[in-house]
Amino acid sequence: MKSSKPRKRKVDILVLSDIHLGTYGCRAKELLNYLRSVSPKQVILNGDIIDIWQFSKRYWPKSHMKVVSHLFKWMSKGVKMHYITGNHDEMLRKFEGFKVGSFRLQNKLVLELEGEKVWVFHGDVFDVTMQHSRWLTKLGAIGYDTLILINQVVNTISEFFGKGRISLSKKVKNSVKGAVKFINKFEETATTIAAENGYKYVMCGHIHHPEIKEYETEHGRVTYLNSGDWIENLSALEYKKGEWSIYKYTDEEFEKIETQSEEIYEADYHSDFSPKELYGKMLQEMLIVAPKN
Repeated sequence: MKSSKPRKRKVDILVLSDIHLGTYGCRAKELLNYLRSVSPKQVILNGDIIDIWQFSKRYWPKSHMKVVSHLFKWMSKGVKMHYITGNHDEMLRKFEGFKVGSFRLQNKLVLELEGEKVWVFHGDVFDVTMQHSRWLTKLGAIGYDTLILINQVVNTISEFFGKGRISLSKKVKNSVKGAVKFINKFEETATTIAAENGYKYVMCGHIHHPEIKEYETEHGRVTYLNSGDWIENLSALEYKKGEWSIYKYTDEEFEKIETQSEEIYEADYHSDFSPKELYGKMLQEMLIVAPKN
């Protein structure tokens, strides 16, 4: 019996951050499943999409390239895409203002939804270690990636014995008072500055902690949003019918869906440019506008 393609969920705005393509911890296969299940009108990539800090030509699996290709397919269809730079892809910050087709590269973004302003940025500007001890932050990133690798081995053993997945890094963060305090301080700082500048919403990534929370400040109420990550939380923010929600990936959600061939998904896209051509065009134009030393 011929399998039918699952219906895609329509989303007005999709927000992803901290994917860290090019690292061992990136859960690209799960992300690709998710991307194939939604049909967004607008996409915000809120930093650390490709991990340039730890990028290595020796590690770039097909699943990582397929994620990039899928995003380019959306762009080729005219889906508006904002790429907000983060600390792990900070090399792209010198190209701020670059645009081609429906793609925009920015260091921050202000949206207006339902008459209210949304302030969007990655969030590393509030990280003290990023400002004063960059080498320590990079060392921590390597340690984090190592912990994720160990976690993968632990999960393989755990699943073999039917115990399910566990997240060592989440357990460490949740058990260390300093980490919890840092997250709370991060949220409070973001919302306080947002309120002072007249924003109703402030949206970040960076800390790998998905959240939607309202804060009362002396300048008014502000809603804090964080899209989480695709290393341990496998989460995103979705905006539909005037409301924000957090999406969290589960294996069970996709177990019922039969594996679809690449040809089926390719049929969804019609464009004057192939993803490869669009990618080449972007690189070419970025080289042209790159500042000369």
